[in-house]
Amino acid sequence: MSRKIYTKFLPIVQRCRLITGFNFDSTVKRKYGKSCSLYNNANGTLPVHEELQGIFKFRNTKVSNWIIENKARTLCIRYIESNKEDRRQILHTLAVQYSVQHDNICQVARKLICTKPENERQMITYERTLKDILTPAYHWLFVIIGRLEHGVKFLVDLRTDVLELMAEVSNADESIIIQQLNHTLRDLFLLWFSVGFLHMERITWESSCDILQKVSDYEAIHPMKNWLDLKRRVGPYRRCYIFTHPSMPREPIVMLHTALCDIIPDSVKGIEEAETRILGNAKKRVTFLEEDKTKIKAAIFYSIASTQKGLQGIELGNYLIKEVVNEITTEFPVIQLLSSLSPIPNFRAWLLEKLKQDTKYIFTMQEYEIMKDTLKTEDVVSALKNILGTSLWTSNKELSTFLKEPLLRACAWYLYKEKRRGYALNNVANFHLRNGAVMWRINWLADPSPRGVANSCGIMVNYRYFLDECEKNSRNYIEHFVINASESVINLATQADKLRAVR
Repeated sequence: MSRKIYTKFLPIVQRCRLITGFNFDSTVKRKYGKSCSLYNNANGTLPVHEELQGIFKFRNTKVSNWIIENKARTLCIRYIESNKEDRRQILHTLAVQYSVQHDNICQVARKLICTKPENERQMITYERTLKDILTPAYHWLFVIIGRLEHGVKFLVDLRTDVLELMAEVSNADESIIIQQLNHTLRDLFLLWFSVGFLHMERITWESSCDILQKVSDYEAIHPMKNWLDLKRRVGPYRRCYIFTHPSMPREPIVMLHTALCDIIPDSVKGIEEAETRILGNAKKRVTFLEEDKTKIKAAIFYSIASTQKGLQGIELGNYLIKEVVNEITTEFPVIQLLSSLSPIPNFRAWLLEKLKQDTKYIFTMQEYEIMKDTLKTEDVVSALKNILGTSLWTSNKELSTFLKEPLLRACAWYLYKEKRRGYALNNVANFHLRNGAVMWRINWLADPSPRGVANSCGIMVNYRYFLDECEKNSRNYIEHFVINASESVINLATQADKLRAVR
């Protein structure tokens, strides 16, 4: 990724050479060595300190933006060429030396408190000053970088590094200052990636090769097998839409894959079966113009992915779903059924942890005894851990039939009852429930692929979208933590609840 961004910056560097006669590559390598390390002497002095000082001295001056942007561009290229440890040093320097200055804040705050309310002009002056010094200095640098060509993409990737650093830092004080750096970037992205600035684009086989390649590369839920698979997913009876941003051209930010079906399928295979039923002949090839609109009654969102880790926490997928729904229901007025076919990431890990704590969380006493006899072992937990570690058990009819009821029960509990701060613990469930969907149906062995089994024992769930109820459902969930679920899901969760009651 770093090399890709560096390649994008090369034309800018080359233009800079033509204007100034300055050869960045040779100068950097001559001064700092072939590896472009930030260290240039034995005691570990960081030249980046001087470089940052050279940039920030132009803050609040009348120096030409051209000069400041060239210096910021040079810093970006150095960061891209640096190794992980040197990048951490740059981020740490920014976070510590160019954050808010607490002493200055206290001084201005005291002056503001001592100012008489009737002295409105002085009050406003101190308020404006306080607002300025409450904003970290690096906010100004990020705004400058954001103006550069490919600068927004650089900052998005920079935030990816910041999030990784936050996860690795153990010191509480250091964690707080890195969090402030993260919050500053997130707040900028909330403004820059407002839905009004985003462009929705439909992807077909006629789309450019680089976009198609990225659609294939970014698909994480159901990875593309080959180009023929990709062609099918952007072909008739399928729809693929992406969000792009004017500052990140030709870069999908969010992707949504949709299947056009006659019913709501209960498995990945069910999507293909619906297409076969509609066509009448599995080998028949049609164009978009030949799609039989009278048979298309359901739109299934079977894969949605945010492609940029640096945009974590910026809600964009929900807006893409809303726009796609408007687009599809306009194109196919007959469609009344709107649903996802969603994975359940981390369910298997949660299941194994509960089994480790107490098997009675998952199995009744009778089921547990049958499991011991079936597996011919007293250590059911270890045996199940080994069995569920691969997808081979899904082809064992006896075992998969027996596991169906207890695992569906446990899955319903996990989705409906397991909470974090009042909201669904599972991130995919939380996403769709925030959008106003209903937890409608849990599907056994809907995705028996090794990936599907590793994530959720092959189980998937339909989140149903009833357009006239979405706003109410969303508000109830966000404001009152109410999960709207079907009777079948609630019944399964209730059965699991009874097991816990008799422990």
